[in-house]
Amino acid sequence: MLADIKTDARSRMSKSLEALRHELAKIRTGRAHPSLLEHVHVDYYGSEVPVGQAATVSIEDARTLSVTPWDKNMVPVIEKAILKSDLGLNPTTAGNVIRIPLPPLTEERRKELGKVVHHEGENSKIAIRNIRRDANHNVKELLKDKEITEDDERRTEQEIQELTNLAVGKVDEIVAEKEQELLEI
Repeated sequence: MLADIKTDARSRMSKSLEALRHELAKIRTGRAHPSLLEHVHVDYYGSEVPVGQAATVSIEDARTLSVTPWDKNMVPVIEKAILKSDLGLNPTTAGNVIRIPLPPLTEERRKELGKVVHHEGENSKIAIRNIRRDANHNVKELLKDKEITEDDERRTEQEIQELTNLAVGKVDEIVAEKEQELLEI
């Protein structure tokens, strides 16, 4: 029972960390990265799909993405979808290849993105603390039902707190890493 509670808490905390990584991947740094276009969707023969499922997205150089659609007819559709996205990118088409130059970030924009990164980190910490609260609640329920002793309860709550501290520390590492990426010119 206690092992199940700890395992559940550990897996949910790791999912929170993965969700944070996924959210931070969407935030544009000064470098080109294919994940920038992950949430841009195009109409591919009647169904909405991410650009990555209708074309090959690759890095041409540090500040340029290259999108090569698998079908020639998709070039204008993909270009329009990128223009409509909230990324503020201006794609240029050369034959079957769409090139997307990434403008350098201004100091003001870097600070705004830093605030967004901090906010995402705080949301992850809140989620992790909520997982801790749920796990501790389940342990207290077992104690109330007299299925475990008070010593077991204290020991398990301490182990759950250690898991929480590790996860919160990992969030801080991930946020610091992303901030460092943002500050690179």
